[in-house]
Amino acid sequence: MPDTPAAPAGPPGDADDIHFIRNRTFEEIAVGDTAAIERTLTAEDIQLFAVMSGDVNPQHLDPDFAASTRFHGVIAHGMWGAALISAVLGTRLPGPGTIYLSQTLKFLAPVHIGDTLTIRVTVRSRDEARKELVLDCSCIDQAGQCAIKGEALVLAPVEKIVRPRATLPEVRLTRGNDGVQRLLDYVKPLGAIRMAVVHPCDESSLGGAVDAWRAGLIEPVLVAPRARLEAVAAQAGFDLTGIAIEDVPHSHAAAARAVELAAAGEVDALMKGSLHTDELMGAVVAAGSGLRTKRRISHCFIMQTPAYPRPFIITDAAINIAPTLEEKADIIRNAIDLAQTIGVAQPRVAILAAVETVNPHMPATLDAAALCKMADRGQIEGGVLDGPLAFDNAVSAAAARIKGIVSPVAGQADVLVVPDLESGNMLAKQLEYLGGAASAGIVIGAKVPIVLTSRADSRESRMASCAVALLLAHHYRSHPL
Repeated sequence: MPDTPAAPAGPPGDADDIHFIRNRTFEEIAVGDTAAIERTLTAEDIQLFAVMSGDVNPQHLDPDFAASTRFHGVIAHGMWGAALISAVLGTRLPGPGTIYLSQTLKFLAPVHIGDTLTIRVTVRSRDEARKELVLDCSCIDQAGQCAIKGEALVLAPVEKIVRPRATLPEVRLTRGNDGVQRLLDYVKPLGAIRMAVVHPCDESSLGGAVDAWRAGLIEPVLVAPRARLEAVAAQAGFDLTGIAIEDVPHSHAAAARAVELAAAGEVDALMKGSLHTDELMGAVVAAGSGLRTKRRISHCFIMQTPAYPRPFIITDAAINIAPTLEEKADIIRNAIDLAQTIGVAQPRVAILAAVETVNPHMPATLDAAALCKMADRGQIEGGVLDGPLAFDNAVSAAAARIKGIVSPVAGQADVLVVPDLESGNMLAKQLEYLGGAASAGIVIGAKVPIVLTSRADSRESRMASCAVALLLAHHYRSHPL
């Protein structure tokens, strides 16, 4: 058999080598040897430990509650410090190959956010026969106060180990559904709106309507074949008592009937169920539907991501495939109206392209320049426009500065106008699935707001979309399109 390959030697260095992690074997360790690391406690440390452990004690996570306790503020979980002791044993002394046998701990003082701990282990005794070590362990804060002390018993490695250091993934934490809950709390005093839910003949779309009803956002009118609705409800365990049902034979009839209800003022908004988007929107835009306005109909995603300090709108990522200059002007007008409805008095509108300079070979840059000039001439009102802007310049002030862009929009955009549906849809989904963004979607430009749902939408996304529709419906009552 071939020889077992030796561990990579790596460059010379000590335990602080940034590229390699190495151990000390039992034979290399003497009584009195010591190793230490320093760590400053952050709020993110506490939150991440709570996520991993499931310990959501309000002493660690609720500042208002924690302020009323004898500790006068949020403190770390005790076992957070214990985990740091494990880190010293596993990476410094003895290091890789160490096997934990036992650990005692005494928690002597709280650790508050901003405290810096020195976590130290010191060899107290060696057992030559068993290759075991007993180490004194301590966590000392910046004031010299001992927060944790204890004793560890470990089985020390007997072979030298040198390995490249692992690159840890970046972890970002969001505050769960707080953003959605704040939106729901904000709109609830306005009162529920009547919403026609069009052909909700699967569990997710029917469940979304029931959730929004229970939350006090909507009074649903389910427009669908009654037998199919009742079958879905029975299978999913939904109670439809008290919910109005418009019995129609199929999805096409459901779309037509829902549009009739909206045009007659019997409902304030529409929500797509399990039918195709084209089927519903075809009924909305049909001649004589009664829902058309002078505006081009367009879609807006309202998104919030941990990497950006405020909610923002992406448009259009669902309706207009390759909008013309005139259609883009309406798309922007719709987005400005939506931004103002949700509280942004003068939204900053970034018109996106691949570059931030006008290039005659790139139509998106020409449209952006023309749209900005239209705003200068008063043809688009209510917002501050700039473009073309590349995505990085639109959302990063640092990127804009590096490229010498001086703009009231760059780095702080409230609205991102994409060149076409494909780029917008990919951008929105990348932010949602890779960027941790929460989202709500709404169609505007018709006489009533329209919620377009997807089978992949979360419960929170559906609820947030209904809340936005509620805001718009109340706005339309005093400002009809």
